[in-house]
Amino acid sequence: MMPSYQLPRAQIRRLALNLVLPATLLGAMVIPPQMQTVTAQTSEGNRPLTIRSDVQEYDAKSQVVTARGNVQMLYPARQIQATATQAQYFSKERRIDFSGNVYILQQGGNSIRAERVTYLIDEGRFVALPQSNRQVESIYMVQDSEMGGQSAKPAPKTPDLKGSN
Repeated sequence: MMPSYQLPRAQIRRLALNLVLPATLLGAMVIPPQMQTVTAQTSEGNRPLTIRSDVQEYDAKSQVVTARGNVQMLYPARQIQATATQAQYFSKERRIDFSGNVYILQQGGNSIRAERVTYLIDEGRFVALPQSNRQVESIYMVQDSEMGGQSAKPAPKTPDLKGSN
């Protein structure tokens, strides 16, 4: 005869599932994840564009996704990564508006820093605006051309700036 304090394994598993499953489901409904993700499919071969953020909202009528807080965008098809405070993806217009400490990095090292940047997906074009009394910063990796194993001519000397009086 089995002592009363020992339960068969099947009953232990059932009891554990009865306790763990409801707690897990409740936790998934009550506690939102730290980082939410939306993946947009582009019309060019349905390549994903992924946006992660603390909070995201989707307006089905206007088809606009608004992402706020620690926004991160990854667009592998165009080799682009971006971070910002907020981003709005306008799926009808195929455009993304970034705002708040925007940093965009392309593979190869090209980058843009600005307060606001609009990315026009179909044109592959960025339009960047600075904070007031500031400037946009772009860094472009320029490859020097090689001519028969020798470097191209050095650039001419830039004239000194003259102060305005």
